[in-house]
Amino acid sequence: MSVTSANTQPVAKNRQSREHNIGRLLLEGRAFFALIAIIAVFSFLSPHYFTVGNFLIMSSHVAIYGILAIGMLLVILNGGIDLSVGSILALSGVIAGFQMQGIVLDIFGVIVYPPVWAVVVITCVVGALVGAVNGILIAWFRVPAFVATLGVMYVARGIALLMTNGLTYNNLSGDPSLGNTGFDWLGFNRLFGVPISVLVLAALAIVAGLMLSRSAFGRWLYASGGNAHAADLSGVPVKKVQVSVYTLSGILAAIAGLVLSSQLTSAGPTAGTTYELTAIAAVVIGGAALTGGRGTVRGTMLGAFVIGFLSDGLVIIGVSSYWQTVFTGAVIVLAVLMNSIQYGSARKK
Repeated sequence: MSVTSANTQPVAKNRQSREHNIGRLLLEGRAFFALIAIIAVFSFLSPHYFTVGNFLIMSSHVAIYGILAIGMLLVILNGGIDLSVGSILALSGVIAGFQMQGIVLDIFGVIVYPPVWAVVVITCVVGALVGAVNGILIAWFRVPAFVATLGVMYVARGIALLMTNGLTYNNLSGDPSLGNTGFDWLGFNRLFGVPISVLVLAALAIVAGLMLSRSAFGRWLYASGGNAHAADLSGVPVKKVQVSVYTLSGILAAIAGLVLSSQLTSAGPTAGTTYELTAIAAVVIGGAALTGGRGTVRGTMLGAFVIGFLSDGLVIIGVSSYWQTVFTGAVIVLAVLMNSIQYGSARKK
């Protein structure tokens, strides 16, 4: 009897270990498996879903969420939150649209049409400034991130409304005779058959991934997000890191605003409403911890594609927009629950 018991104990332990490893694999790879499941289900429900053309169109939609989500990931890794990215996106689009319409200089009696590269640079600078305001409020004035970014969200949206009087800048294709060719190329042009916006997302994701994994800033970010006090004692410039991540988030929101305005060839002050929640959802679905210090760009990109492919799939099969909101919300809640299980079990160990 004792020999049999001794032999069965290792077998039971090995079985438990295998089950634990399989469960861990499913939990950590949930975004990837969810994306595969979404593609499989909608491909079965609609013959138009699983086509190269549709995947490229859906990816161009995901690009906006993905660019915002990269910036949100940096903020969440730092243990913060940024509720202002949707409003920064709208403000950036309005500023770009304002420049594309021509800047009237009454003193000189002329209208200046900035070239596209200048429009892009100025818009990104504005996004960086708004993001830096968030960072300074949080790092130096110790305003809670939720409160600071919520206030900036309203301010940025209000400025966009004031600039346009609540209206929309239309026809941003520009006028070649004025040296202003517009930036609709960003939303419609393709390189080797791939939309430019998708290539922009891929480039930004690669740069962000390398920054987090190969640079001192990436190590500082993970350290300060995991334990800010310990990181500060170790010589990490915690406040500079905080200001930097919010500044980068603002720049990425501005780029997303340029992409969206380019796809619509218009810019309105109400654009990007609730996009901050979508960005947070993409980061959470991708496995990042809302408490900071844990998360990857790869997971965040998978999370963005999960949301984008799910939303577009529901549109393709004709599901009501109200039900789309329900399904998206359910996915977010499930992702947060899985995060709690994953990191809760890690803390117990």
